[in-house]
Parts: sequence; C-alpha cells; structure tokens
Amino acid sequence: MAKKAKQQWDGIYQRKDRPGFWGSWKDAQGRRRTRKFNVYTLQQAQAALAAEKHKVEEAIRFGKPLPTEDSFAQFATEFLNYQERRISPVVVKGKISRTEYNRQAGIVERHLTPFFGDMKLAAIRRADVIRYIHSRMGEVGDGTVIKECNTLKRLFNVAIELDKIGANPAHKAPLPKAPEGRVRWLTNNELHKVFKECYIPPDGDGNEQEQWLQQAAGLALSLGARRGELLHTTLPDVNLDSRTVMLRQTKNGKARPAFINDLAMQVLMSMQVPERKKKRDRGPLFSGFTPEQLSMRFIRACRDAGIEDFSLHDLRHCYASHLRMAGADLHDLKELLGHSDLRMTIRYAHLSQAHLSAAAARLNGVLTLAPTVPPTDETPAPDSEK
Repeated sequence: MAKKAKQQWDGIYQRKDRPGFWGSWKDAQGRRRTRKFNVYTLQQAQAALAAEKHKVEEAIRFGKPLPTEDSFAQFATEFLNYQERRISPVVVKGKISRTEYNRQAGIVERHLTPFFGDMKLAAIRRADVIRYIHSRMGEVGDGTVIKECNTLKRLFNVAIELDKIGANPAHKAPLPKAPEGRVRWLTNNELHKVFKECYIPPDGDGNEQEQWLQQAAGLALSLGARRGELLHTTLPDVNLDSRTVMLRQTKNGKARPAFINDLAMQVLMSMQVPERKKKRDRGPLFSGFTPEQLSMRFIRACRDAGIEDFSLHDLRHCYASHLRMAGADLHDLKELLGHSDLRMTIRYAHLSQAHLSAAAARLNGVLTLAPTVPPTDETPAPDSEK
C-alpha cells in the first residue's frame, strides 16, 4: 500500500479514510504538525487551529528560536570555529585543550559531516542519530561510538546556545555500554626488557645521544603521569628539595603534585636537572620531539622487547598496579593518580594472580578441619544399643 502524502500547508482538511476535521501547522521549531481535532463543525476546527498557531506565535515571541536553514555541514564549520576560540593552554571550565579540539575536529570532519552533511540541521531527529549509531557500531568499538556521540551532542548544544535549534536530537539517544577500563601492566622482568630497548645507541660518529625515550618513559612509570602532563612540565615545576613535581596540565584541569621516588630522582639526575635549575632554566623538562613521536617510539621499543599491546599510557597502569601490590591504600592511590572518583582508581588497581594466590594463602593454618579416620579392626564398633 502506498504511503500517504503528508499535508504540506497550514489549514483544515478532511480525510477520505477517517471522519472528522484535521489541522496542519508548523510549530516553533519549524516542524510540520498534523492532528485530528475533537470537534464537530468546520468553525470549531478553525478555532482550534487558530489556538494552536497562537501558541506557536507566543513561543517564538518569548524566546523560542526559529529553526535555522543551515545544513549540518555548514554549521559544523561554525561549530569548529566556536570550539577553536575556546582553546587554552590551561584547561579550566569553559576551555578545552588543543588535543581535545583536534580530536573533536577529526570526528566532525571524518565521520559526522559525511553522514549528516546535506541534512538541514533543524530537521535532524533522534531517529537519524540512532541510524548513525547503528552504522558505526559495525565498524568501530563501543568506546569510539560513545566518544563520537558525545561530540555530536556537544555540537547540537552549541547550536541551541546560538539559537539555531530548539532541542538536542542526540539527547538520550541509546548508546552502547561503555567498555571496562583497560587493564594492562608489566612485571619487573618485562619492564627491564622494554627499558633496555628504549636505549638510543650512539650516532654514526660514535657520539652518545640524549636518552629522551628512556627518561620520558622512566618518569611516566615512576610518577604515574600521563604523556601530556609530562610534556607540559617545566623546570620550575620540579622541586628537588621537597621531592615533588607539580603537574599542571592535567586531565581534569586541577594541578597536582607528583612525588619523586628513587627511580624518578635517578631519571632527573640523568637529565641534569640540578645543573639546569642553577642556570635558571625555565624551559620545558622535555623538548626536541612531538607527543606522537614519543608514543610511537615507545611502542616500537615494546615490540622489539617482545611486548605486544602496550603503550606509553600503560606505564601509568604499572605505577598503580605495583603500588597496590606493594600495599598502597586505595584512597592514597586515588590522590596520587589525581582521580576524582574512587571507582576510577579501582579500575587501575588490578592485582597479579601470584599476589592473589599469596593473599588466599593467608588462610593456611587458620582454617583447619579434623581428618576423617576410616574405621579399622582396632577401632571399637559403635554400641548398637545406644
């Protein structure tokens, strides 16, 4: 059966298949509305339609936005310009980092615009968002789908702020379940193999090269710091007297101290930090390479050491896991990692099977049961009269 054509003009009409009077009008967001009025005469239907159109006029007059004629692709450019103006070297409320902007721009340009591009921004509905989610679920992981939809929601929220649309069609769109946090860490022997491969051999003339890969990885492991936190650290942030490194460019925008242990002190000494501080060097702790170069060189070193599926960020997992296995309290670990929620810390605090086995072995000698002795010829038989 052919689908009935929708009414495209304002007014009262009747249908051949059903009795009664129907009204057609556009709401405050420019969407076509049709409804059967519970009336008996044409005059009553006209009055009901006039009442609905009056509601629309009132909504527009008191601040409801008129729908934009922009396509998704047109507004996507405006959205990225809006986000670019919010970039800040210090992430605080209302600001974003350059890395976050680049991530959002990549999602918008490579995925969202090709899908929604020519659609009118005001005409996009939740069903369209759900179609996008389903199309991506077969191509990428659930975590990636969630990140892309969060960017899409942000785009629609900006459109609402700029009075382009009246509602967010991505709001409460059904998303896949977020994957559990990654649980990847190395044993001491594996770490030794990786750091051996991080060594940069002398150049062609036999001159020793700066061991920036070993040093950056060493501080990531010993401080539990993220890549961005390390690369934004400057010499004044390092206090050798109090044995702290102030990490200012953190994920949540709140600066936190990282405490220098023996391994971190060894790395800082190899970087000649005391000498550089005496010269009043106020530059970055690391320079001469990009974040991407650091990550890729570290992954290559791991593969050379026979370690697969391990990244620079996983050194942070090692930091948390080894601290926990050494008996660190979860609440202390939460502060050291800079987490705002203890549940995030528990995700990092996974233990090795050997450590769990040792914990279970604590019951040895505590729980005992008397052995059951089978009856023998010397064992007196029970008194049958009792």
